[in-house]
Amino acid sequence: MALNKKSVDDFSAKGRRVLVRCDFNVPLKNGEITDETRINAALPTINKLVADGGKVILCSHLGKVKEGPNEKESLAPVAKRLSEKLGKEVKFIADYNVTGADATAAVAAMNEGDVILLQNTRFRGEEETKPQKAGDKFAAELAELCDDYVCDAFGSAHRAHASVAVVTEKVRAKGGNCAVGYLMKKEIDFLGNAVENPVRPFVAILGGAKVADKLNVINNLLEKCDTLIIGGGMAFTFLKAKGYEICKSLVDDEKIDYCKDMMAKAKEKGVNLLLPVDTVCVKNFPDPIDGPVDTLVVDVDKIPADMEGVDIGPKSRALFAEAVKAAKTVVWNGPMGVFENPTLAQGTLAVAQAMADSEAVTIIGGGDSAAAVEQMGLADKMTHISTGGGASLEFLEGKTLPGVACLDEK
Repeated sequence: MALNKKSVDDFSAKGRRVLVRCDFNVPLKNGEITDETRINAALPTINKLVADGGKVILCSHLGKVKEGPNEKESLAPVAKRLSEKLGKEVKFIADYNVTGADATAAVAAMNEGDVILLQNTRFRGEEETKPQKAGDKFAAELAELCDDYVCDAFGSAHRAHASVAVVTEKVRAKGGNCAVGYLMKKEIDFLGNAVENPVRPFVAILGGAKVADKLNVINNLLEKCDTLIIGGGMAFTFLKAKGYEICKSLVDDEKIDYCKDMMAKAKEKGVNLLLPVDTVCVKNFPDPIDGPVDTLVVDVDKIPADMEGVDIGPKSRALFAEAVKAAKTVVWNGPMGVFENPTLAQGTLAVAQAMADSEAVTIIGGGDSAAAVEQMGLADKMTHISTGGGASLEFLEGKTLPGVACLDEK
């Protein structure tokens, strides 16, 4: 999916009220932000609009908001941190209604270069998350506050929510621009080019627990890549499909035939499909997850009956690293094992290290892989780390993201 969307560089924000949908869904602990990656990623777009003399109105969701509006999921800590990073006050509208009288009054009083942050969009419940039910009203209220709309929330672009997709219809109806921000542009350029127009050899690495989560991704990537590496819990369903005894290891019996089909497809397409050749086994899953654990390394055809595989072994690490070394483009989504446990993180670390040492364009597809690379201190060695887990997965599936499709073409 090549991007030919209008961006923040394609219109002048001077004197205009610009609503920017950001992804400030940051982890909080006791009201403190524990990872600022998503805030930092939004700064270039915000700074550009401020420098141009725009009146910048920021909005985002935070958390799942299952219990209705509450202070624990308020965006107040984000406003505070943004003010510090931008070196100017970001006025926070604490009203749980998000677009109520407080927001209207604050926007009316804005000067050029001012920034305000609205309250958590999910505090509007189904009006935000189920646009087909009542999203029109909320989207219209958001559009009422602005002249133009910029989407910089790649992490939410796979959802057709009121503040992501529906709002664009309302802004466009009154003659406003609907454009991408710098983060969104970067995400689509990197992920889009990697999948649609990769420098070859193109190696894709998939991990994580369940085959079911990655069905369409595997199918789509087999059309595009030269080598597909499968690790993590999902590898055991493939190994069982090959006829191996995987004992207590994680398996999705309903997907055995699917795995056989995918292996046949790889052969037919001439794609090198690499599975683990050895595994790190445990008798019992660690409890707590990061607690001490006794392990045994065996070849995948020799897993003891009372044990399960929880990470790729040293031979697999070397095999996968060799494939990465030969690549010109590498996309990785999903850990190789139970990376939350230091003993069982060696496979994930080996893949991360191989990518860090590589000359290739290296792209981390969000979620657990991004967390693993950050945790291991290798983030700055990657070409691009996606900020969207679900969105990057859907992108790798070849899906059109609603939050991208709805924006203006150039």
